[in-house]
Amino acid sequence: MPMPSQKSRPLLLGHRGACKDAPENTVTAFELALTHGADGFELDVRRTEDGQLAVTHDPALHGFVVAETPFKKLLNYSHYAIPTLPDVLERYRQRAFLDIELKVAGMEAEVIRLLKQFPPMKGVLVSSFLPEVVEALAKISEEYPLGYICKRPSEVNRWKQLPISHAVLHYNVVPDALIDELAAAGKKLIVWTVNDELELKRFAGLGVDGIISDDTRLMCRAVGGISVTAAASP
Repeated sequence: MPMPSQKSRPLLLGHRGACKDAPENTVTAFELALTHGADGFELDVRRTEDGQLAVTHDPALHGFVVAETPFKKLLNYSHYAIPTLPDVLERYRQRAFLDIELKVAGMEAEVIRLLKQFPPMKGVLVSSFLPEVVEALAKISEEYPLGYICKRPSEVNRWKQLPISHAVLHYNVVPDALIDELAAAGKKLIVWTVNDELELKRFAGLGVDGIISDDTRLMCRAVGGISVTAAASP
């Protein structure tokens, strides 16, 4: 818990790790985010043709459709090591807050099983742009915080119908009034991807629960230095 005399700050997360300074969704990027002072990082998960939960963002990697390609083949053509979700959970479960974004449906039960096998000690959020993924996760388990990700103004209000604890919203679709509305509804707010120093400080001052940034060095310099708020962690 923060000391009473200290001002609390948002949870600070690297977007796909410290992706401004290292290849995204790699151990190098994750380590760098923590070195810069972030509390953890966001990562993306897709299932490969042979059922591996690969940590990668785009539907295609090095010209191969991830869902139609065996994991080993992706590794053979990659210029860097592609972690799997079990790799990340085992390596970071005691060191970092993990925001696990599911890019596609169908992985929900396996992700919950892995979280039970490798319980994150610094906090976890399972999030998705896809409402059906959030709903499926909620049906499987009520144990883990869930987040709805959104970047389109027309879809922001879906958070009201979803079984979430967190709204993970692009900073461009977050008017000040929405911050108060989410707080009144008992929902936490994480804003992404904030890479401007003035915007970082503005959102921290507005009391958001978390900030995701590509530039973890800048984020931690601008907003770090005061204790993390307990309210930001599930």
